[in-house]
Amino acid sequence: MEEIRRSAPSVEEAVEAAAAEFGVSAQQVDVVVLQEPKSGILGIGAQEAEVLVRVRRAPALSAEELEEQGELGADFLYGVVNRMGIAADVEPSFEGGVMYVDVLGDGADDDDMGLLIGRHGQTLESLQELTRAAVGQRTGSRARIVVDVEDYKRRQRSRLESKAREVAKRVVRTGSEEELEPMNPFERKVVHDAVAEVDGATSSSRGEEPERRVVIRPS
Repeated sequence: MEEIRRSAPSVEEAVEAAAAEFGVSAQQVDVVVLQEPKSGILGIGAQEAEVLVRVRRAPALSAEELEEQGELGADFLYGVVNRMGIAADVEPSFEGGVMYVDVLGDGADDDDMGLLIGRHGQTLESLQELTRAAVGQRTGSRARIVVDVEDYKRRQRSRLESKAREVAKRVVRTGSEEELEPMNPFERKVVHDAVAEVDGATSSSRGEEPERRVVIRPS
C-alpha cells in the first residue's frame, strides 16, 4: 500500500493528479478527502481541496504473461481493424518494459490511420480500452498492453514531455500558471509525469471530457 497527499482547486483534480503520479487511473485508487475546497469571500479565506490517495500495486506480470497479452491483443485488434475495412498489420512489440500492440499502415491510406487515431487520439484510446477488455476477459487479469497506431503515442509522448518541461520551467520562472490544450487521459498522464520532474512546479487537470486540460502552476 502506498499513499500520497495532493491539493488542487477541486477534489477531482487532486485525485487525478495523485493517480497520474502513481501511473494509474482515478478508478484504481482509494481516496480520503482531508479538506473540501472553499471559495471564500472575494477570494479571502479560499482554500484548495486536499486528499490522501492510496493505491494497491497489481502484481508484476512475467515476460511470458506480457507476451501472451500482446499476442491476444494483436489478434483481437486485427479483427476489429479488418472489420472496419482497413488494410493494416497488427503486431505486438516489447519496448522499455511496455508491451505495445502496434497498428502499422503497410501501404494503407493515411486517412484510414487518421480514422483509427481520431481527434486528440480519442478513437485510439477507445480501441485500447476495447482491446484491454477483451484481453482481460481471456486471461482473467488486468491487461497492461498499450495500443499504438503508426507510432502516434510514441511521438506524442516525446513531444508532450518536452513541451511540459518547457512550460513547467517557465511557470517556475514567472510564477504564473499556464493551461494547456485539451488532452486525452494518456496525454495528460505524460504531462503530469514530466511536470513532476521539474522542481517548483505542479500540475492538475481542469474541465470535462473531451475538453479536459492540464494546468501547470508553481508548487
